[in-house]
Amino acid sequence: MAEPHPKLSSSFPNTGYFIMTEAINNTPTRRDALVAGTGIAVGSALTGLSLPGAFAGESDIMQIALVGCGGRGTGAAANALATKNGPIKLVAMADAYEDRLKTSNRVLTKRFKEQVEVGDDKQFVGFDGYKKAMDTLKPGDVVIMATPPAFRWVMFKYAIEKGLNVFMEKPVAVDGPTSVKMFKLAEEAEKKKLKVAVGLMCRHCDARGELFKRIKGGEIGDLTLLRAYRLAGPTGNTPVAKKKPDQNELEYQIRQFHGFLWASGGAYSDFLIHNIDECCWMKDAWPVSAKSNGGRHYRGNYVDQNFDAYTTEFTFADGTKLILEGRTMQGCHQEFASYAHGTKGAAVISESGHAPSHARTFKTHSFEDKDIIWPGMKEEPDPYQLEWEHFTESIRKDKPHNEVKRGTEASLVTAMGRMSAHTGRIITRDEMLKCEHEFAPDIEKMVVGGPAPIIADADGKYPLPEPGRKTKREY
Repeated sequence: MAEPHPKLSSSFPNTGYFIMTEAINNTPTRRDALVAGTGIAVGSALTGLSLPGAFAGESDIMQIALVGCGGRGTGAAANALATKNGPIKLVAMADAYEDRLKTSNRVLTKRFKEQVEVGDDKQFVGFDGYKKAMDTLKPGDVVIMATPPAFRWVMFKYAIEKGLNVFMEKPVAVDGPTSVKMFKLAEEAEKKKLKVAVGLMCRHCDARGELFKRIKGGEIGDLTLLRAYRLAGPTGNTPVAKKKPDQNELEYQIRQFHGFLWASGGAYSDFLIHNIDECCWMKDAWPVSAKSNGGRHYRGNYVDQNFDAYTTEFTFADGTKLILEGRTMQGCHQEFASYAHGTKGAAVISESGHAPSHARTFKTHSFEDKDIIWPGMKEEPDPYQLEWEHFTESIRKDKPHNEVKRGTEASLVTAMGRMSAHTGRIITRDEMLKCEHEFAPDIEKMVVGGPAPIIADADGKYPLPEPGRKTKREY
């Protein structure tokens, strides 16, 4: 029998965006910072309005709409409202389910009373709520997209039509067909000179940025191997228990979105993408193929579509490998880290979750203090906040800022690794882009209470990956 979830915050009960402290090392996440009261980045929320050079006047107010009001969205909105590039206000909110929206509104209003102006007429519930929320904005304003990733391309398309700048959470695509759509939409946004940020905040980490420069400068020689690990207990809203008889099927799957491949890309896509992205950053390239293994263990009555453990060997065009291990099982060794090895030494990319990274370099591969070349940074600013500072500055100063292509590349590579594990085959980048299995092809037609993309069998269980048996599609 699988172990129960670790303790979850009660601030967002049954939302599908559970707030939890990383089991690895208690590193606070964006969601923890807001809801659990750590105060990271939000304690000085209003200071930007009084700083020298800050914008003032009604015409300079940057308006924000939040679409997807769970923990991720609420945390992203908090970072937005805390930015020094003010004035900035939250003026509209949308979610498929009212309880999620009301909880988010209450939390944000309590923290940012002067910056939240979302009356009942600006709170939109239902699958069409994203349009209504965006319709309240003027061109150049910002929409935060923090729904399950499956909805990303639909909402991004509408935002481009409205001329809105966008912050979207990762992943931005969950399969080959939606990746192709996002690449095309990235080009459309570029043509309109829209600013678009993707929630791969590690790219905005000062320490990792300095490490990248040092690796490119040859400090550890030519890269020969990258390693990444996210070995934890149950994470997010996985594992997923059977649906209660009175629950609507679609709502159940959305609220447990980590458990369903159509909604999130599953645990692999949602949990492992940061490690993949930071390693590819250091390599300054994207893998061309993936060879994976994985399996399910001690499942009991849990019904989600995830494997409990994944191991992937990614190969870059020059033959260099990235070895990735992911696991969500209680009682096992835990590690949340990424490493780079070169011909003259090695580097820690991150070793304790997302932040702080503790990035540093060594003249050997033993990672001993006596061999340190660069000891890293004594203080590392919060990358969750930095990505918003960089994003809002690009809007205020009209600097180019479009992270969609890079975010889509990371999402595509993540899907490659997952599909390889789920089919038992080596999956190439080209094959992933040509894959015809779109997990939720009619997602733009979804309505609250309507049918779900996958249906449980008589025992309440869902289609599962069967490596070696189902080889052309993941389930």
